[in-house]
Amino acid sequence: MWRDLLPLGRHPGSGGYRRYAWTPADADCRAWFRAQAETRGLTYEADRNGNQWAWLGDPAQGDAVVTGSHLDSVPDGGAFDGPLGVVSAFAALDEVRRRDVPLTKPLGIVNFGDEEGARFGLACVGSRLTAGHLTRDAAHRLTDGDGVTLPRAMEAAGHDPDGIGADPERLARIGAFVELHVEQGRALDLSGDPVGIASAIWPHGRWRFDFRGEANHAGTTRLDDRRDPMLPYAETVLAARREARLARAVATFGKVAVEPNGVNAIPSLVRGWLDSRAPGQDDLDTVVGAVEKAAREYADAHGVDLDVVRESFTPVVEFDHALRERLGRILGKGDTIEKTPLTVPVLGTGAGHDAGILSGTVPTAMLFVRNPTGVSHSPAESATEDDCVAGVLALADVLEGLIRT
Repeated sequence: MWRDLLPLGRHPGSGGYRRYAWTPADADCRAWFRAQAETRGLTYEADRNGNQWAWLGDPAQGDAVVTGSHLDSVPDGGAFDGPLGVVSAFAALDEVRRRDVPLTKPLGIVNFGDEEGARFGLACVGSRLTAGHLTRDAAHRLTDGDGVTLPRAMEAAGHDPDGIGADPERLARIGAFVELHVEQGRALDLSGDPVGIASAIWPHGRWRFDFRGEANHAGTTRLDDRRDPMLPYAETVLAARREARLARAVATFGKVAVEPNGVNAIPSLVRGWLDSRAPGQDDLDTVVGAVEKAAREYADAHGVDLDVVRESFTPVVEFDHALRERLGRILGKGDTIEKTPLTVPVLGTGAGHDAGILSGTVPTAMLFVRNPTGVSHSPAESATEDDCVAGVLALADVLEGLIRT
């Protein structure tokens, strides 16, 4: 499975992946998912929001156990973020079948659409729509960098955009959702454990800072006569780093757009996107508030106007305690047919996931697989084969334990 999936959407120059929602690369990944489902004799379906499902048993029975993740990527992302969870889901199902576990509950595998938000700027679109966190009208207003709207992109890919929206009946069928994901950090590498359990997802959001100045000639305009928005933007980037360090949080300006974007032109507009995450809501509010205050002071000093818009926000997500403890018992004590006793540390994460979006409606949990580089959203992201196998066996143990409950 891994070898078949590996070349899909891979850029020959960067070595990273460009699997953006509703593009040919995304279609190739979706075809791969459907082929894996049909090869195993599973019931395949794509829901109204473009998420893909593969079922062993009848989901209408209810109390289903579901696992999976996503197949799309950030620009030039790594091979493991998302796909490891989907590949491991199919492999774990194969293992559960090999053990001849009685199927007392439906077992499902899901590929959520547009988790990374690389094309339309909003993460977890498929799961947000399904959970009702993103309305149909708001989704229809999403536009990519080329001016293509989400509905138009979906239509071009053969999907009906008019049907998107909350899907409470589908979620009501799910008794537990467990997402396996490569760790996006080095906690497991430092502890020496191949697999961990997630405790919570930090609160996080994205803010757009629009610095508006005056376009002018770079060679003829005196420095004292300029209203250059690049200067307060640059100072704000440094302020974000400073404030995040003080709060033991993270803050990143990772995307910037400049107009008119000429080498010999003073910009009229510098638009930067801030991504910030923190262990608690108070810490996040402190960081973002301090960054915005500094940005306004810098803008005023340079005669530049500033607008700040919050584009997305996800509050802290505490994964279901009962389910998390159940996973700990399954993996720590090995209460399945073929136990895989592990030391399973519990760790928080600053990364958002579909499991976090669903947590308000469905009991959710996450497993992490060790990433020795600690690098994520980059081709340097990695996991050893032994650790991936350990993740599959741990997921199989969890699925077996939950099916038997």
